[in-house]
Amino acid sequence: MDNKLVHHLLWERLRVGDQDAFFDLYKALYYDLVNFGIRVCGDAETSGEAADQVFISIWEKHEQLTRVENVHSYLRTFLKRKVLRILERKRKINDALTNAGAEGEWMEMSYEEFIVKVQTDELVRFKLKAALQKLTYRQKQLIHLKFFDGLSYEQIAEQTTQTIKTAYNTVYDAIKILRKELKD
Repeated sequence: MDNKLVHHLLWERLRVGDQDAFFDLYKALYYDLVNFGIRVCGDAETSGEAADQVFISIWEKHEQLTRVENVHSYLRTFLKRKVLRILERKRKINDALTNAGAEGEWMEMSYEEFIVKVQTDELVRFKLKAALQKLTYRQKQLIHLKFFDGLSYEQIAEQTTQTIKTAYNTVYDAIKILRKELKD
């Protein structure tokens, strides 16, 4: 019997709560998933953590699982998403620690303060993203050129074939909109 069919049969047994099928599927695919995860993120520890979370999730939710034709591909996709979530969480924690360290507070910050800081940073990003949605395409483009690429108004005008005054006014109007949206 080929592996694809074996994995499919194990999956179907797992869906009805067969622990032996779960462990057999784990043994059959765990190391392959970890190796795939290493290729995705370049870190064995993160990959192993993600693979563990994948198998924990499928066992905890085995009753809600749907039929899957290619279990191996399904689990690879699931693993890739887990790896990305873990990396994002680690990045947020690292950013919060770096920002706190830069302010000289990290030694004094309690766990609760740290969590509030991470959540506050996420809220600010969410508000900024929502505020940016209020801008026109041209306003977003010019804001990016001015503040992310660091171009002068002269360079922006040259690059976008606008006058310097139009570039300045467009950026000014965009900043007014952002201030209004972020104030609320």
